[in-house]
Amino acid sequence: MSTDLQSPGPVPPPAPEPSGEPAPAHLLDNAAWAALSGPHRRFAEVVGSAARYQTDVSPFVALADPADSRAWDDLAVLAGPGAETSVSGATRVPDGWETVRRGTGVQLIADTLRSAADPEAVRLTPADVPEMLDLVSRTRPGPFLPRTIELGAYWGIRRGGRLVAMAGERLRPPGYTEISAVCTDAGHRGEGLATRLVRHVAQGIRDRGDTPFLHAAGTNENAIRLYLSMGFILRRRTLSTLVRVPVPEGR
Repeated sequence: MSTDLQSPGPVPPPAPEPSGEPAPAHLLDNAAWAALSGPHRRFAEVVGSAARYQTDVSPFVALADPADSRAWDDLAVLAGPGAETSVSGATRVPDGWETVRRGTGVQLIADTLRSAADPEAVRLTPADVPEMLDLVSRTRPGPFLPRTIELGAYWGIRRGGRLVAMAGERLRPPGYTEISAVCTDAGHRGEGLATRLVRHVAQGIRDRGDTPFLHAAGTNENAIRLYLSMGFILRRRTLSTLVRVPVPEGR
């Protein structure tokens, strides 16, 4: 994730698990499934207990329960033999499936974040997608595809008519909205543009009654420190596993 935010200090460890009975599952523990089976259902391709976004919208794939072998059978049908797909929250992969790689991250949720509308932020439209894709290709904040803009409101800041920073909305589990695609052109970092846009996007999310949250790669400590300094709190560590679907014998 590429931003222009700076803040000192170490990244804190996650909160310890409480003793006794396990806490009930929270829908943010499986945010992509909650979005695909809820507010983002219109973007979903579903087979049983496996779902994914349409492939030009987002690469997210979700299982209703990653511990359920039947959900993996559904995913095999959805993705197709030999396909590679990333699954969130899978601590174990069924026999026959190849683990290509694993990645860890963090999920942060707005707590004391001060949100505020920014007068310089402009709402981006499908006509802006070529510029948005160019900015993403240079700053690499995470996946952004030709139709990602349809998932929610995306906002940008321009300099001399050129898009130099943006942020927007991605996953929408009921009652929550993820802030995503936070990025700033290298020539404009240090100006606080990303901070302003995050606050602006968060204000729009709160205005409709949702709670902002976001994800960051576990290795991106600068971004994590940045968000913590703004008032996000570390909710949980995340795990994403890139797997390859088994190919039946004889194929």
